Amino acid sequence: MLRAQGAALEIGPFIVRLRSRLPAMAESIGLHYAEQLLPADTPFCDFHVRLDRAPGVRGVWRPQARFYLDGSSPFKPLPLAQAFPLFEWGLNWCIAQHGHHYLMIHAAVVARDDRALILPGAPGAGKSTLAAALALSGWRLLSDEFALLSLEDGMLSPLPRPVSLKNQAIPLIRERFPQAVLGRSTHDTTKGTVAHLKPPEESIARSQVPAQPAWLVFPRFAPEGKDALRPMPKAHSLLTLADAAFNYSVLGGQGFEAAADLIDRCACFELDYADLDRSLHALTALTDAP
Repeated sequence: MLRAQGAALEIGPFIVRLRSRLPAMAESIGLHYAEQLLPADTPFCDFHVRLDRAPGVRGVWRPQARFYLDGSSPFKPLPLAQAFPLFEWGLNWCIAQHGHHYLMIHAAVVARDDRALILPGAPGAGKSTLAAALALSGWRLLSDEFALLSLEDGMLSPLPRPVSLKNQAIPLIRERFPQAVLGRSTHDTTKGTVAHLKPPEESIARSQVPAQPAWLVFPRFAPEGKDALRPMPKAHSLLTLADAAFNYSVLGGQGFEAAADLIDRCACFELDYADLDRSLHALTALTDAP
């Protein structure tokens, strides 16, 4: 199906049509997106994406994969073994470029009883590891990469996609959660070794159910420090949130209003994250607070 008309994938509010002749892509889509496949004749798709070998003589001795959106290729090709991470990174770019009906925050999002915990953070902050561990501990995974905040009602739309784990997080999650479904590890990427965790079935089944923002926690991975969850002043939270938003400046006043409303509705904290179990306990305890 990937080779001919392509696979239509329902990923939260977006529908992606993916075409590829790469066997590795068929394997990865079958592992990570099988429950999100739509009928092949789905008439409308937001993004038409293709992943294939880069053309040219270089492909004979050093084959590469290239990402295409609507026939154009916005990135340099990557080694063929990195085709699936390239698809995920390219899809991030598509959403960040075109999803301006949301305030888009670089954050992991999980929910319990439809009350959402937002974890904004730069790469290396530990948000993907925490999101994976929470999702495998009974929370609903909304996203590993984007908080999609509706500009109309302030609710968060799920975007359940594979969680991108890097380097030491991969064996940590494998050992801590034997039930986790992870794809193959891809080595020597710009982010080191990468492996993707399939979202839990419950998270995929509820991919059209929005969640109410409740907690905003800014994590910081501090392997040599101590775990600490501290309240964060609202003004500082707003400034930090604006820095983490993909399209805050694009939305102008509308973005400010959405961000300020989000801060008003959430309890705000900063988290020094050193030990996974202690941080999970601290975050889970938030749901017990009045």
